[in-house]
Amino acid sequence: MIERVLRLYPAAYRRAHGGELAATYREMTAGEPLSSRLREGAGLAAHAVRMRMGLGSATRVARVLAQAYPFALAASAAACGLYLLRWYAGLVASPTPLWVQLRTDLQGTWGVLLVSSLIVFAGAASALAGRWRTGVPCTVAGLLSFAVAAVVSGPAFGDPVVTPAAMVLTAAVVLACPPDRRLEKTSAGQAGPAGAVIALVVVPRAAIDAHAVPWVSTDYGCWPLLVLAAAGVVLAWHSGSRGGRELGAMAMASPPLLAHAYTTAWGEATAVVFLAVMVPAIAVIARLAGRPGRTGRALL
Repeated sequence: MIERVLRLYPAAYRRAHGGELAATYREMTAGEPLSSRLREGAGLAAHAVRMRMGLGSATRVARVLAQAYPFALAASAAACGLYLLRWYAGLVASPTPLWVQLRTDLQGTWGVLLVSSLIVFAGAASALAGRWRTGVPCTVAGLLSFAVAAVVSGPAFGDPVVTPAAMVLTAAVVLACPPDRRLEKTSAGQAGPAGAVIALVVVPRAAIDAHAVPWVSTDYGCWPLLVLAAAGVVLAWHSGSRGGRELGAMAMASPPLLAHAYTTAWGEATAVVFLAVMVPAIAVIARLAGRPGRTGRALL
């Protein structure tokens, strides 16, 4: 298997380092179960693809991906959390007996969508907690299985084109981030703000569904997107940067929440107009918040 994986590397790199990579792989996987060998092989394959695409750890794109990585995890977890909450609210409100409803919902495509949402949520939380070697594969697997099931289920669970495309794009952002950058960002304070994004998106919706607060709708896409935008502004403000990297990172992280906005009760035209206006607005706010001469530490 390792010989096939090595073919993914650029020819010059393969000639220079192929033998060393193969020897290291065999040493690390000697006596290990198939799952470990597959995981290590998948890691090498991802590294090879990143090299072919020019996404080495030192590149500017890699730095933006490293900024986006925790928030891509957060956005995917938040979107899947909203899907799960919507399903649970319908389950509780239905007059159908609970066991009948559960048996019906967990069969077929709907069952795959719900389980995939749960896997994404758990995987993203695990990765943000620093267990990215486990959390990233779980998150990516959940996103891809969600995308496939959303295509098969049709419009019953989001848009059959926009929703799967958003999940695949998010999986690509997570995989494109170099592993050393993942570890750097999850251990350098980015996991906390990303976790706050999940909480600020999911908890208000849960409180409203539980009738714990007066009815205020956060189900139309605006609130989750504003939370993500605010996270980008705070990061730019805190670092004193011009906000370009933060804008790029939040744009890369946003597809799951954009898809949620697109498929909620706003109506497609209103969602498209809102999203077209929001992106340049974030750019202006981020640049104002991080313009030279100001440091976020002094303003926070």
